[in-house]
Amino acid sequence: MPTYKYVTKDANAKSVVGKIVADDEGKVIDELRKRNLTIISIDPVKEAGGGIGGKKFSFGKKVKEDDLVIFSRQLSTMIEAGIPILQALDALQEQITHPPFKAVIVAVRDDIQMGGSLSASFAKHPGAFDSLFINMVKVGETGGVLSQILDRIATYMEKSLRLKRKVQSAMIYPAVVVTMAGLITVLLLVKVVPTFAGIYTSFNKELPGMTQLLINVSNVLQHNLLGLIVVLVIIGFALNRLYKLDKGRLAIDSFVLKMPIFGDIIRKVAIARFSRTLSILLQTGVPILESFDIVGKASGNRVIEGVIEMVKENVRQGESIAAPLTKSGVFPPMVTRMISIGEKSGQLEKMLTKIAEFYDDQVDTAVNGLTSIIEPLIIGVLGIVVGFIVIALFMPIISITTII
Repeated sequence: MPTYKYVTKDANAKSVVGKIVADDEGKVIDELRKRNLTIISIDPVKEAGGGIGGKKFSFGKKVKEDDLVIFSRQLSTMIEAGIPILQALDALQEQITHPPFKAVIVAVRDDIQMGGSLSASFAKHPGAFDSLFINMVKVGETGGVLSQILDRIATYMEKSLRLKRKVQSAMIYPAVVVTMAGLITVLLLVKVVPTFAGIYTSFNKELPGMTQLLINVSNVLQHNLLGLIVVLVIIGFALNRLYKLDKGRLAIDSFVLKMPIFGDIIRKVAIARFSRTLSILLQTGVPILESFDIVGKASGNRVIEGVIEMVKENVRQGESIAAPLTKSGVFPPMVTRMISIGEKSGQLEKMLTKIAEFYDDQVDTAVNGLTSIIEPLIIGVLGIVVGFIVIALFMPIISITTII
């Protein structure tokens, strides 16, 4: 977005000079007129290098969630202490070590100095600040409770991040073990088995069925390994492209929710995220229809996003939240009943918070149980595969020794 330098006069005929970041010159003129300034000149500013130290950074680049949590917490503390926002942003950008995020904060500071609001400045950097963050900051600015809102955002992000990491830890461990087991098995089949096969060929005798099967599999892998890798890469690429399409993403997300064990964990994570996000938005004072827009995007699953769109339409027509959630079949009866009770009693935010806390505990228990089950299961499967290879390789040798 281009930057424009302006020279104007205020009501007292005093010169006012500054810069504005806007889509075009017309937007600059509109903004200056809103400030009751008489325009003398408007000129686009040519950026020589851009960024920091002559390097250009993409302000749309994703910022680490940990950095955002620390930034929110520290900005909240400084505003609560009475430090002006510009000074607070100056202090924070000096201690940020992540260059793209540092560049974002510098740009936000410059925009505020030109008269922009904090939420509007954050909105120009969607890679760093999502719609939930921006809407909550807007409410905090309007209600004069910005420090409390920022602290609440930090707490929300910490809980969401903790839940996300629990699931990642449950998925990463078995994925690493399975990958290593697969690589070891392929290495045995491609490098070790052919050596024994060459020895057995010199015997000029019929090999046991297990050994012959192992050698056949080894031959297939040796001659087609590169082709299999290419096929797997193509399948991965095709799934990635399919997931970017709306129908493809819906089909994949639907399949994921129906997966045994993992699907149940992912469903619980989505319900916890839905409940916590909607709760904090309603507590903050974000309008309910806007809240559903934000919650849908934050759900991380297209099936649940579709259900939330149905809920939004129901609410728009003056109906309840619980009814479409019940019809969807995605949300368990306990959740829909608690939401229904929360609506009727006027304690929806409280009920949503309790649901989020309950499902946090459920995910924690499921992840621990999954880890304890998967570890011996993988070791057992790997033992069977390696044991089969060893027995198949040594059966001919044992047969010859017995004959001798």
